[in-house]
Amino acid sequence: MVDLSTTYLGLKLKNPLVVSASPLSKRLDTIKRLADAGAGALVMYSLFEEQITHESRELDHFLGKGADAYAEATSYFPEMETYNLGPEGYLAHLAAAKKAVPIPVIGSLNGISPGGWTSYAKRIEEAGADALELNLYFLSTDPAVTAAQLEQNYVDLVAQVRATIRIPLAVKLHPFFTALPNIANRLAAAGADGLVLFNRFYQPNLDLETLEPISDLHLSTSDELRLPLRWTAILHGRVKADLALTTGVHTAQDVLKGLMAGAVCTQIASELLAHGLSRIGQILGGMRTWMEEREYESVRQLTGSMSQQKCGVPAAFERANYLKILSSWDASVI
Repeated sequence: MVDLSTTYLGLKLKNPLVVSASPLSKRLDTIKRLADAGAGALVMYSLFEEQITHESRELDHFLGKGADAYAEATSYFPEMETYNLGPEGYLAHLAAAKKAVPIPVIGSLNGISPGGWTSYAKRIEEAGADALELNLYFLSTDPAVTAAQLEQNYVDLVAQVRATIRIPLAVKLHPFFTALPNIANRLAAAGADGLVLFNRFYQPNLDLETLEPISDLHLSTSDELRLPLRWTAILHGRVKADLALTTGVHTAQDVLKGLMAGAVCTQIASELLAHGLSRIGQILGGMRTWMEEREYESVRQLTGSMSQQKCGVPAAFERANYLKILSSWDASVI
């Protein structure tokens, strides 16, 4: 029998399919269904820095100063009273989720600036979360802010949260770093037990009728797997933190690729939102079939087997493969 179990952030998971932070965790009955469907773990939807500071009557500080530097600018903010659950409601919902299901439940904080709001990391721990995922979702538009300043801000934030809690801490990153391996190691040194690759920015569009920016949600596809797959393969063995791959995970093959690149688990949401929770069992079944056919005995045997350090063509993950790919196009078909 194939062993699908894995260990993430020191937590024993029955399989590497983790439900990522999404609307799927907003209802307790859906959380129970996710566990019954076979999910290895669940990341709760995010509690935002802005929600916490709003409750403390400090929101004007964040909205009035460089508002457009935030991933969600002020004009796109929903009314805070009706946005998700407030901080207290979030904590109560997390505590109920933890009691309702036997799988690990990971809390999620979304923010970018060190400050008093990070005390909620401790409250998430006290609510029963098995671990915390810190979601660094920030888009800088200020020309005066340097990359070094932003990176140090991230490191300081992780260190502050790490000093606040005892449960494992994962950091969910975006891919837009000039030197990703360097910041990955700095975050691990600051206290991150795991790195989640990658956060997915939601891009605005322009409405040519109303002449206004519009925001709408587009679910991921398997085509988006390549970016986190590449960096997972590069970082495996080079950073002292567990790697979780997210964005573009839709099939058993996607999960297997993520594991072989070096992730200890993969996170999934879009596929479940689009096609239902039964996809969890189908994906796990596909993994078992593939592994049995090729005589793999466990996920541990797979993990990192095609990382950059272990694959036969390390240059495939670097610039050396760029020319080869471009030259492979047959211009005669044009």
